[in-house]
Amino acid sequence: MSGEVIFETPRLVALMWEDGDADLIQDLHSTIETTRYMSGGAPWSREKCEERLRTYFAEQARDRTTKYKIVGREDARFIGRAGISLFHAGEYEMGYAFYAREWGKGYATEIAASFTDWFFARDFAPHFIAFAHPDNLASQHVMKKIGMRERGPIFIEGIKGVEFEMTAAMRQAVT
Repeated sequence: MSGEVIFETPRLVALMWEDGDADLIQDLHSTIETTRYMSGGAPWSREKCEERLRTYFAEQARDRTTKYKIVGREDARFIGRAGISLFHAGEYEMGYAFYAREWGKGYATEIAASFTDWFFARDFAPHFIAFAHPDNLASQHVMKKIGMRERGPIFIEGIKGVEFEMTAAMRQAVT
């Protein structure tokens, strides 16, 4: 396992990205399964992956939080990306994406709950948001399961989504 450890869960490790990790990002987002509910709805180009990696480094340096590399704790295999970063209007936003082969194993819920606790323990802000495509019921289920509440519709790059909110008090109510 390489990269700065952000935190560990029982099965996962959140790591800071390293130079050269654009290959991992591109592999993760090379299929329609992992991109169909995201802006653009198509596999990511190499340029987009390199730009995202630069963004992750810049966010970490500036804000002390970004979307991180997620690997298996036991075998260090790359599983996906997740984290909380600044979004429009100064709100923080949680997001995650995992390989389709990793879906249904509870990883999204495990990492989302852990990022929630990590975020509030560090007093980044009193709340954060997350959003999902209206058809992405699995992601919406994860958000509800960790205690987020639906806030209403949101438009991201012209695409309608469902927005959720989480406060520290809401999280305490489910833990």
